[in-house]
Amino acid sequence: MNRLIAIVAAGACMQTAAPVLAQTQDNPEQAAVRATLEHYLAGQATGQAQEFGQAFHEEARLHWIRDGVYGQRSDDDYIAGASGKPAADEPLRKRWIESIDVTGSAASAKIVLDYPNAVLTDYMQLLKTAEGWKIVNKIVDARPKPKP
Repeated sequence: MNRLIAIVAAGACMQTAAPVLAQTQDNPEQAAVRATLEHYLAGQATGQAQEFGQAFHEEARLHWIRDGVYGQRSDDDYIAGASGKPAADEPLRKRWIESIDVTGSAASAKIVLDYPNAVLTDYMQLLKTAEGWKIVNKIVDARPKPKP
């Protein structure tokens, strides 16, 4: 009986750990997803529209809540706002890919943008298209940093 309990307990632990193991194991598509996200990060760092253009699907949407009000825009509108040059405070900005999860032709990622006045968290949904991995949906949360 004790052996049966141990086997059931071990199985339950493995089921609980399975999602974590799946996320940390190398997936051959993970590097390709990361490359797409790196284009997005390069666009953030340089202000270059072509970097964003390489990351977003032509029909991508961006969504947020600002002051309690839902907002959205197309990737075209977002990319059109690219300045073409780095922000004045670029040396103070930090960005990184927090996580990537790939299942078949779908992926999601969490990106953190730590800027002097705010921390933004981007949740990206990507699909593997004929042109490669593309961001089809971006949801952003922006949190202002307390002023010193």
